[in-house]
Amino acid sequence: MHSTAKDPSLTAHAEPWPCRTSFTWVAAGNYLTTALLAWAMYEYTSGRGAFLWLLIPLILISSHFMHAMLIAFHEAAHGNLRASKWHNEFDGQIVGMISLTPFTLYRALHQKHHVNLATEKDLELWPFVDPQQPLWWRRLAAFLELNFGFFYTPLLFWRVFLQRPSPVTNKTVRKRIWREAAGMVALWGTVLGLVAWFGVWEWWLVLYFIPAFIAGNMQSWRKYIEHVGLSGNTGRSATRSIIVETTPGRFLALSLLHQPLHGVHHVKSSIPYEELPDHVDLIEPQDEGDTVPFPNYRSAFADLLGRLRDPRVGRQWAAAE
Repeated sequence: MHSTAKDPSLTAHAEPWPCRTSFTWVAAGNYLTTALLAWAMYEYTSGRGAFLWLLIPLILISSHFMHAMLIAFHEAAHGNLRASKWHNEFDGQIVGMISLTPFTLYRALHQKHHVNLATEKDLELWPFVDPQQPLWWRRLAAFLELNFGFFYTPLLFWRVFLQRPSPVTNKTVRKRIWREAAGMVALWGTVLGLVAWFGVWEWWLVLYFIPAFIAGNMQSWRKYIEHVGLSGNTGRSATRSIIVETTPGRFLALSLLHQPLHGVHHVKSSIPYEELPDHVDLIEPQDEGDTVPFPNYRSAFADLLGRLRDPRVGRQWAAAE
C-alpha cells in the first residue's frame, strides 16, 4: 500500500510553472504537428522514402498533443478550460465529435465519477469497482481499454447511456446527447465519404487515425495510473498524483494541463487546470490509506503494473472479502 501519514514537506516541492496559456500552446502544437505531418507525408508520397523516418516521430508527437486535447475535453466538461462559457462549450463539442464521444454525454457521466469516486456507482471505473465482476472479465476489460482505448472509451460511455435503467434520466439532456450524436455521425460520414471519394486513406491514417489511436491508449494508461489498483474512495486515497521536480517533467506536466496533479482535481474539481499547482497542499496525506504523491510517471506506472494482475478500485473490495 502506497500510503503514509501526513507529510507537510510536500508543499515545499509543489510543481511550479502554473501557466494560464498552456491550452493555447497545446492547441498550437497540435495544429503545427499536423501541418508538419502533412508536409512529411507529401514528401514521402512524392518518392522521398527518407521522410518515412520523420513521419514516425511526428506521429508520436501528434499522439501526445491529441492526448492533451482529450485532457482539454475533460477540463471543458468541468467548465474549467476557457473563461468564456461559449468558447468552453464550443471546444468541448468539437473535441467530443472528433473523439466519438458526445460532450454532453461525457459531462453527465463524468460528474457521477466525481460524486461516486471508486464506489460501485462509479461508472467510468466499471468493472473494476464491482466485486461481483470475475477476475477474467476485469483482466479482459483492462486489456481492451489499454490497447484499444480509441474504441473502448466511447463504447463505455454509450453502454451506460443506453442501458436500462439509464443513469441519465433528464429528457432535455438525453435529447441533446442524441443531437450531438447525430452531428457526430454527419461529420464522420462526410469526412470518410470525402476520404473514400478522393482515395486518400493513407493520408487519413497518418494525419488522424494512427495518432488518435495511440492517443486513446495514452488516455487509458493515464486513467489507470490515476486510479486503478487503489483501495480508497476519496480524492486522496483513490487517486495517484505526481509532483514533478525535473525540468523535462515540468514541461510534460504543462503539456498535459497539469493533469498529473489529478488528486488536487478530485479533492476540488472547481479549480481551473492552470491553478492546480497552487493547491498541492490539498493532496498531502491526512488519513491512513491516503496515497503519497509520486515524483514522476515512471514510479506511478510501476506501482500500477504491480496491481494489474488483479485490477480493482475502491474500499468495497476489502468489505467483500
